[in-house]
Amino acid sequence: MSAEKLAARLNKISESQTLAMARKSRELQALGKDIINLSIGEPDYDTPDFIKDAAKLAIDQNYTHYTPVSGFQDLRVAIASKFKRDNNIDYAPEQIVVSTGAKQSIANVILSLVDGGDEVIVPIPYWVSYVELIKLCDGIPVYVYAGVDANFKITAAQLENAITPKTKMIIFSTPCNPSGSVYNKSELQALVGVLEKHPHVFVVSDEIYEHINFVGKHESIAQFASIYDRVITINGVSKGFAMTGWRIGYIGAPLWISKACEKVQGQFTSGTCSIAQKAALAAILSNPEVVKPMRDGFLKRRNMVLEMLKEIPGLKINIPEGAFYVFPDISSYFGKSDGEKTINNSSELCMYLLNSANLALVSGDAFGDNNCVRFSYATSEDKIIEAIKRLKNALARLN
Repeated sequence: MSAEKLAARLNKISESQTLAMARKSRELQALGKDIINLSIGEPDYDTPDFIKDAAKLAIDQNYTHYTPVSGFQDLRVAIASKFKRDNNIDYAPEQIVVSTGAKQSIANVILSLVDGGDEVIVPIPYWVSYVELIKLCDGIPVYVYAGVDANFKITAAQLENAITPKTKMIIFSTPCNPSGSVYNKSELQALVGVLEKHPHVFVVSDEIYEHINFVGKHESIAQFASIYDRVITINGVSKGFAMTGWRIGYIGAPLWISKACEKVQGQFTSGTCSIAQKAALAAILSNPEVVKPMRDGFLKRRNMVLEMLKEIPGLKINIPEGAFYVFPDISSYFGKSDGEKTINNSSELCMYLLNSANLALVSGDAFGDNNCVRFSYATSEDKIIEAIKRLKNALARLN
């Protein structure tokens, strides 16, 4: 059957480049290539045993039936308590919707709020799926660039300049994927000062990396009372508790928005996996300090990566304050050649590294910034050391 028979909406969106690079890496590994894959964004740690034990108990207790669309009540109560405990945000359980991963949570929100022609402000760099979901809803992404010199964070003035009467929302992440940048309270306060003047603009705050934060307390933009009724907070257990495969994300939102998301989800997937919800309940009820060893491990790797990358000429690097990525500016290598092919952009550089160095990274254009590449250090120190050695040697061959 010809691709021409596919729905036109498929032409609006692109495949996730992070998943595409992971797939290429697996294909090359299957052919016997020694690929070091630093393209995928998931902790290499295993889910803590107490969480797995909760899932096993749930099976034994026969939590094997359909679940409420918005999640088990005890889980929603726990999430509401977590928001108050960790983020100083008051959400009632009815304002919580549990979904099959934070990606579905984000999709639910965009499907619920964005109509054709609505503008959505997207700071660059952004997570790959934001723009595709906006386009799927016939929304118009409005990009606001924040490069390495700005620590990949937009200013209040930039936000003000991007808002128009057609603006429906702004969507961003902190800690950020792909840059690892973290907005502090004063930076968020400055953005809030702008948003207070534009009551038609909603805020989608993606905080899935909350627990992987190297600079102290995580700050949520929903804590500011003046815009609380326009903020949708996205979170989940995938990154902070090494539970990517369990597929549990959730939102806290104004009640009318949570009800809309529940309505959307009821027609797509209904309630998410019962066993995974019981595992997530154990994670969310636990003391957040249980993830400290993993966070400390990522911090050690980050520092090691930064020290090693400093030895490679031509890279511009910020100091990521969270998540498990570095996002170096590699544009000084554009126009250089290995003798066969000239590198013109980040995609070509990543394919060069994959083919000549057996190293898989994600090109910055996937995140809106063609000057950069994303480097995940969610892997062993030995692999990181070897990966950066390969990177340094491969870049040295470009003249």
